Amino acid sequence: MGRSYKGGIRVTRKVMMDLIKDYFVSNRDAEVSIRNIYEVLKLKTHPMRTMCLDVIMDMIDDGYLKEKDGRIQLAHKEKFVEGVIQRRAGGKNYLVPDDGSAAIMVAERNSKGAQNGDRVRIVQFARRSMTAPEGEVLEILQRAKDTFVGTLQVDHRQAFLVTANKNDTDIFIPRDRLKGGHDGDKAVVKVIEWPSEAGRNPVGKVIDLLGAAGENETEMHAILAEYGLPYTYPATVEEAANAIPSEIPASAFEGREDFRDVTTFTIDPRDAKDFDDAISIRKIREGLWEVGVHIADVSYYVTEGGIIDREAYKRATSVYLVDRTVPMLPEKLCNDLCSLRQDEDKLAYSVIFTMDSAAEVRSSRIVRTVIRSNRRFAYEEVQAIIEREKSGEKGPLPGDELVAEIMTLNSMAQTLRDRRMSAGALDFDRVEVHFDVDEKGRPVSVFFKESKEANKLIEEFMLLANRTVAEFIGKTKGRTPKTFVYRVHDKPDQDRLENLAQFVQKFGYKVKTSGTNVEMSKSINKLLADVKGKREQNLVEIVSLRTMQKACYSTENIGHYGLSMDYYTHFTSPIRRYPDLMVHRLLTRYLAGGRSVMQSKYEEYCEHSSNMEQLAEQAERASIKYKQVEYMSERMGQAYDAVISGVTEWGIYAEIIENKCDGLIPIRSLGSDYFEFDEKNYCLTGHATGRKYRLGDPIKVVVSSCNLEKKQMDYALAD
Repeated sequence: MGRSYKGGIRVTRKVMMDLIKDYFVSNRDAEVSIRNIYEVLKLKTHPMRTMCLDVIMDMIDDGYLKEKDGRIQLAHKEKFVEGVIQRRAGGKNYLVPDDGSAAIMVAERNSKGAQNGDRVRIVQFARRSMTAPEGEVLEILQRAKDTFVGTLQVDHRQAFLVTANKNDTDIFIPRDRLKGGHDGDKAVVKVIEWPSEAGRNPVGKVIDLLGAAGENETEMHAILAEYGLPYTYPATVEEAANAIPSEIPASAFEGREDFRDVTTFTIDPRDAKDFDDAISIRKIREGLWEVGVHIADVSYYVTEGGIIDREAYKRATSVYLVDRTVPMLPEKLCNDLCSLRQDEDKLAYSVIFTMDSAAEVRSSRIVRTVIRSNRRFAYEEVQAIIEREKSGEKGPLPGDELVAEIMTLNSMAQTLRDRRMSAGALDFDRVEVHFDVDEKGRPVSVFFKESKEANKLIEEFMLLANRTVAEFIGKTKGRTPKTFVYRVHDKPDQDRLENLAQFVQKFGYKVKTSGTNVEMSKSINKLLADVKGKREQNLVEIVSLRTMQKACYSTENIGHYGLSMDYYTHFTSPIRRYPDLMVHRLLTRYLAGGRSVMQSKYEEYCEHSSNMEQLAEQAERASIKYKQVEYMSERMGQAYDAVISGVTEWGIYAEIIENKCDGLIPIRSLGSDYFEFDEKNYCLTGHATGRKYRLGDPIKVVVSSCNLEKKQMDYALAD
């Protein structure tokens, strides 16, 4: 029984009810007399027994208990529910059931030491009228994680790891398990003993020290560790990569088409080191071209099942933080052997298109090749050429020797893009926030990257190659296609779509919530076009993106809604994405006439890759948020123009226009008025003053506090 009663002490009616309830929860099959209950609860005085009887009668009236032949028992047999625990401050924990039903409260005393995110089985108590459903943890089915990242708090008596998540329980660390850690160090701690009852701390040991809190290297490693992502490369894997010969053996050229004499170039970000795609073009005759999309042949160097491959699969993707790339492959491979560097012979996997002036594909083939890039372009260089040619201006620019090829490819890309949009592809074109950082990693300025024609040139031909490869395997007539890795994207959930329509209606826009996929996609595209340049643009784009399902990898092809393609895969980035490497290997197998691989095995690979992709995205967002807080921490008290980006019952969120840094204005700082939260209209209204704070409203804010540990900022109204 969770509580005990010391006979002779008067208790309140509520405590009496809890004592009775705890008894029957602990003794679910009990059928006892009133006198038995008096004895078990040690009720010796007449007032206490009278109160107990009254409470039992009320619980019978409520349907919680029932009386049969003079004996009291639970009215309903227990209901077992499985789900995930969500811990809340003050011991108000909840189980989120797997079946999607309403959350069930689990008091701290009934949690059995379950931590935030753990999967558990509970018994749901017989529900009393006018009370929320409640339950008790019977079994912890699966721990959410056993490794935590946080800051050590060490004194002469004891040590704990404290995480930034207030819902995590502090982890006790015996002094002989600190691994030399000191107070204030960031550390990775593994739990070695879970509490068997509520109210006790897990016991852990330090498995890695990341450095002093607040240092850039420490914090970036902490973000990676927090999401279970690697922040160092195993020496054995590096050694295996370094042992691969740099020279391409003559045998590697056998069976490959030679494109070394064909005009070929790469277009990448200015600071890129891994060039995994190149594009070639040569004129066949007037109005007809051969265009090649050439992708680094990583599968030639990385043997399936080998030490490098196992590490690449575990990582599944490269991770892009604010100030660094954590690569999927060792540097020798991603920046050297597999990087399609200028003036070097490279092995590639290629899709070769014969295309006319209208960007129609007359024919295509998928082949292994050897290429030699004539030039390495940055996006800015190609963009400058395109803008100069379109404006009619004159003057030399770097890369002018390839201006005809660039403009031909750009014209084709524009036509391909227009065709995709007409077919119902979604036009999400988000601005990316980037930071200039100094030698210590501190952010000194914010800038934004927009996708321009040079970016879209490469994007369209990569999309075309990905679709062509997927169709080659999946688009079969009258026979079952072989198992393959697809990039799939389901259509929006209907409820989310209707919520989007209600949301944008408040700004005077409309979105179709029914009709064909193409009709709904075009409606969303019109919305995105209509909000361009408006103060609500960023908000509408964010809410629209949240309406979409997450794209993922699967062997079950359902098409790609966002791209409006029936067949789509990822073939073009095997240096940084493991699914692309799987696609290359499957292509090689099937082109050689091999049998289909086991679908269940590859579906498991797909699920792992999708999960790792999401973790990498979360880590990237966390690093951006950290740098935003760090950047604004040096601008405390400064005033900025902002827009209300969120409205909640605890305050309003504001996004500064010039740098897109988001912070909370707590409701307590809005003044002495009582504010009512209107969830439907995304609005806070002052009860006395009538002052309204609505989503999308312009406001002026000052930075009032910054918490780097929690990656949070608080703003205050400038006036």
